[in-house]
Amino acid sequence: MPALADLIEADRQVGHHAPWPRAVVAPKAWNLAVEQLAAGRWSLLGLWGEPDKVHMALLDEALTIGVISLDCRGGRYPSVGQHHSPALRLERAAADLFGLAPQGLPDTRRWLDHGQWGVLHPLAARPGGPAAASSYRFLTAEGESLHQVAVGPVHAGIIEPGHFRFTAGGETVVRLEERLGYVHKGIEGLMAGAPIDRAAKLAGRTSGDSTVAYSLAFARAAEAALGVTPPPRAIWLRALMAELERLANHLGDIGAICNDAAFAIMLAHCGVLRERVLRAADAAFGHRLMRDRILPGGTASDLDEAGTSAIRSLVAEIRQRFPHLVELYDNTASLQDRTVATGRLKVELARQYAAGGYVGRASGRDFDARRSPGYSPYDQLDFDVPVLQEGDVNARVWIRVREVEQSLSLVEQMLARLPEGPISVDIAAPDEPREGMALVEGFRGDILVWLRIGKDGLIERCHLRDPSWFQWPLLEAAIDGNIIADFPLCNKSFNCSYSGHDL
Repeated sequence: MPALADLIEADRQVGHHAPWPRAVVAPKAWNLAVEQLAAGRWSLLGLWGEPDKVHMALLDEALTIGVISLDCRGGRYPSVGQHHSPALRLERAAADLFGLAPQGLPDTRRWLDHGQWGVLHPLAARPGGPAAASSYRFLTAEGESLHQVAVGPVHAGIIEPGHFRFTAGGETVVRLEERLGYVHKGIEGLMAGAPIDRAAKLAGRTSGDSTVAYSLAFARAAEAALGVTPPPRAIWLRALMAELERLANHLGDIGAICNDAAFAIMLAHCGVLRERVLRAADAAFGHRLMRDRILPGGTASDLDEAGTSAIRSLVAEIRQRFPHLVELYDNTASLQDRTVATGRLKVELARQYAAGGYVGRASGRDFDARRSPGYSPYDQLDFDVPVLQEGDVNARVWIRVREVEQSLSLVEQMLARLPEGPISVDIAAPDEPREGMALVEGFRGDILVWLRIGKDGLIERCHLRDPSWFQWPLLEAAIDGNIIADFPLCNKSFNCSYSGHDL
């Protein structure tokens, strides 16, 4: 059985790629990698295109990470999704943006392109003419007395747009099909030719609830490309911001999941705690969401005594109030009746799709990018990664509960050990094109950023992969056999990002 490192070393490696290697491979090696994915021995971390090539980021059983690239003569390449379904939507997106044609792809419908862009394949070397909007052909299901229910893309709440097409027998869902892409912003197109500082701001706007995680991933990728190491204090401040972001989102999610089960008191109490986190972040770093606080080379703001005091008070308040909310959740039989055994995601699917975050960890996938491949300062901190096997809504709630507890501990450790010193270093344009990649743990799971910086210091290509790319398809599987009324509950327990996915 080949190792990923052996496959990369056997082919033409591209220089200046950090921290993980990239190699341009022959079709035979590409197909070999696809075989390893299909057999479940390797995991797909990302797949993205350029006008003349396609790239795959891979993770093997030894937790080795690498990128392989295939030159696409005539814009064609052997489909990965034909044999490994997690690649399907990624290949459809690359086809929309770059005009790349995966040979053998079983689903050739447009994914991000809804016929509203005024141009075909906008990121191709030669974009095509305007394309008219066409009707989208949803997949069919056969059986007696089946009916369809269309939900969205505009929803009842103040949330992002996405369309859900249910096929049901009575109240029981027999098929759910999603259609996304409604909030496509063209971020990867805007990145091309942008200076590093502007690109960093664009990265932080990929998904607003994960602005810290995206900014950190972009900064680490840029620093890897340029060979820059931020000051120790900046590294610890970044991690502190990331844990505050995790706390805010997990607290909000726990309340919102309970609210979708008609238990609004949890929403109210968790909403108060989430607001406390945002206010502490504002006091500490000058922005409630900490947007634009992380930059390549360091951070844009420091932490003073008042900010430290605000965070310490926050931790004390959550430690006092949160256990009572957990007890309330655990001892409310009507709530447990809605969450236990609902929306169960099988362990095998979570592993096949390399599902990150609470979605994967609630279904047995023990993966956290903070621990492996790992990055500073987490290698100097004590924390556990909670993992459950049940894979239902209840398990996804409990993973969040345990991660709140872990984040509180991490915040306390960081405040106690925060080093002194500067918070940034200068970065300079490289003397030749350089590449970098980073894998960062956001609250939803691992975020991947791969980029190439030209010798003029401008971004030549940047790809950002949200964990939702591998979670949205699993929501379709998890709702199967449940009743339509439980979809909001299942959906919120996944809480996939529309914006991060739609780019």
